[in-house]
Amino acid sequence: MTRRPISTYRLQISEDLTLNQAADLTGYIADLGADWAYLSPLLAATPGSNHGYDVVDHSRVDPERGGEAGLERFAAAARAAGLGILVDIVPNHVGVATPRLNPWWWDVLRLGRESRHAVAFDIDWPAGGGRLLLPILGSAPDEVIARGELVIDTAPADDAPDGTLAYFDHELPLAPGSGALADDLPALLAAQHYELRFWEDQNTELNYRRFFAVVELAGIRVELPDVFAESHREIVRWVRDGLADGIRVDHPDGLADPAGYLEQLADATGRVYTLVEKILEPGEALPAYWRTDGTTGYDALAELDRVFVDRDGVDELTRLDARLRADSGLAEAQSWPDLIHDTKLMIARELLGSEVRRLVRTLPHGIVQADDALAELLACFPVYRSYLPEGIVHLRHAFAEARRRRPELAVAFDELEPLLADPRHEVAQRFQQTSGAVMAKGVEDTAFYRYTRLGTLTEVGADPSIAALSVEEFHEAQRARLAGWPHSMTTLSTHDTKRSEDVRARLAVLSEIPERWAEVLDELRAVASTGHGPLDALLWQAAVGAWPIPSDRLLAYATKAAREASESTTWQHPDEAFEEGLAAIAASVEGDARPVLDRFVAEILDAGRSNSLSAKLLQLTGPGVPDVYQGSELWDFSLVDPDNRRPVDFAARARLLRELDADAARGVLPPIDDSGRAKLLVTSRTLRLRRDHPEMFRFYRPAVIEGEAADHAVAVHRGGATAVATRLPVGLARRGGWGDTVMMRPDIPGTDVLTGRRIEPGAVRLADLFATYPVALIELAR
Repeated sequence: MTRRPISTYRLQISEDLTLNQAADLTGYIADLGADWAYLSPLLAATPGSNHGYDVVDHSRVDPERGGEAGLERFAAAARAAGLGILVDIVPNHVGVATPRLNPWWWDVLRLGRESRHAVAFDIDWPAGGGRLLLPILGSAPDEVIARGELVIDTAPADDAPDGTLAYFDHELPLAPGSGALADDLPALLAAQHYELRFWEDQNTELNYRRFFAVVELAGIRVELPDVFAESHREIVRWVRDGLADGIRVDHPDGLADPAGYLEQLADATGRVYTLVEKILEPGEALPAYWRTDGTTGYDALAELDRVFVDRDGVDELTRLDARLRADSGLAEAQSWPDLIHDTKLMIARELLGSEVRRLVRTLPHGIVQADDALAELLACFPVYRSYLPEGIVHLRHAFAEARRRRPELAVAFDELEPLLADPRHEVAQRFQQTSGAVMAKGVEDTAFYRYTRLGTLTEVGADPSIAALSVEEFHEAQRARLAGWPHSMTTLSTHDTKRSEDVRARLAVLSEIPERWAEVLDELRAVASTGHGPLDALLWQAAVGAWPIPSDRLLAYATKAAREASESTTWQHPDEAFEEGLAAIAASVEGDARPVLDRFVAEILDAGRSNSLSAKLLQLTGPGVPDVYQGSELWDFSLVDPDNRRPVDFAARARLLRELDADAARGVLPPIDDSGRAKLLVTSRTLRLRRDHPEMFRFYRPAVIEGEAADHAVAVHRGGATAVATRLPVGLARRGGWGDTVMMRPDIPGTDVLTGRRIEPGAVRLADLFATYPVALIELAR
């Protein structure tokens, strides 16, 4: 029988937190109450990688992360602490930034199609004239040669018998026999199995599949049995040898056949607990036939966020956005569907133009304007991808929408539709792999940075056109998770979230005070501005949400946000003059903006903390397997990566937990203050109760709340435990508090696990229940 976790605790394993160091944390993780440890990728990755998703060698545990000995020590420590182990794996791609470190890639560069590893990579050899196109040059090849920037070393090495070619930090092997041409550089270059190209050619001329738009991450073909076996041999060994109990699959949507891959994985591992990093659009269901236990939880995150957002306030923030646009001389805001259509179309035409061109090359016959039509279809595709024949409805939607938007391409659409609907055609398979990349780059990495009225709404897995959920809508979503995917993960923060849970919880307060926020934003923009009102709103929200934040962290966020938005500056072509405005905003938080931020954050601090504690309780008690991202058991005010991958002070957390337990034994409760001990209390007590008494969380029944403030409570009976949380705290305060609002409960006494307070049988007044904290977790007497 498959062993499944009750909860998990995510650790980012890197050279800053090795497996040996993580082994020393297993006691703390168990004391916190988590059931399993959840580890980021462990296979050998590019040196210095802080995430591990750039695997260079599938045969070994990364020595920077502790190596095999470190994994064995960690596993032994986890077992001693009673923890299971969930490991993140990366089947879609490998790191090729430093070719010599990746034996497969190096061999392909040296031997070309004759390499036994050539089949492992998804390379369109004919498109490169039989060569692999490498867009690594800073200018045109002729200019590079003329400046003498290529260095040839014909000294033999074990992995490069004919020597190497170097271009600054790039080192490449020479093809067999080509070293003799060292004195004739053009001839030598022509003799290689790769062709050096100007870096911008990656947008249009790349001939290998990559992860999204990252040329340093090359796609591999795990659908081939030999490639699967060789890339998963070490992972399967971990399971077989008791070093891992479950697997988290990164980016399955990039694979040729995700369902088939999951079948292979289940057969190879004995059907261990398996999660997929799959982003579901509203109303989209995870394929029921997949051999998986669920997703990594972004769908749950969106639901949890939105129950704390004031829908009417978002409408007011939309009007503020319109004013900012007018003041900045910008066009009126587009609707969300139109915005993401245009950003996706931009991505398909520009950043991922190489992928669209490859789709055209895989067509069984020529189609006039095929490139334009395919780009439009990718822009109109409503979800990340289909899994034909499942998802044909999404393909039909894309064609209908594309025909509406581009009637002049009707003939091309008519010819493409039967081809893209038939999974036997290569173009249909590749279209499915490409649509997810266009969605990710066009929506998460572009539109999310343009739709700026409320940062809480633009989180991974979310649709900002759905601004808020009512209490009943929230409950319905949780009931659906329990019924359909009871072992799916839930989360509030990850290594990929745009903002940590506590930043989003604080920003949600803005939806309750939109007029006040408009006043403060005007003050802040008077201090420093980019001249682009909506972007200013995004950046000042980041400062408010993560306050106090130093200027260097804010500048890093501002630069990434502005370049991702691709309106006034971009990654490939930064606008230095515009980015001076970003620097001005960042610098001002340590100058004239500081008193404004201090005053305003003080106004919303308590409400933000109420939202944080409430969201944490609902996540940890809700259906699914709740994950706690490293460090988020205390307040965590992180922004987008790499900010959310900073080192965590685990020693301080362990000390605070010990103190918390000692205080509890004396009946002393932590205040809700800057220390974050109140959040640690909610996290530890809830995790412990769920781990020690899983039978108390076997069903989901919304509690009945009666009274004038009923809409400000979210309460649910899970079996032997009842979770009660506060929502829209500013509105609650405006109406004078809870008044006589009560929660109906059985005629059985209980105990609030958070405070130790006895709860008498029958209905309980929320004013009494929330006398200490804005949340309560009632354990029924047994």
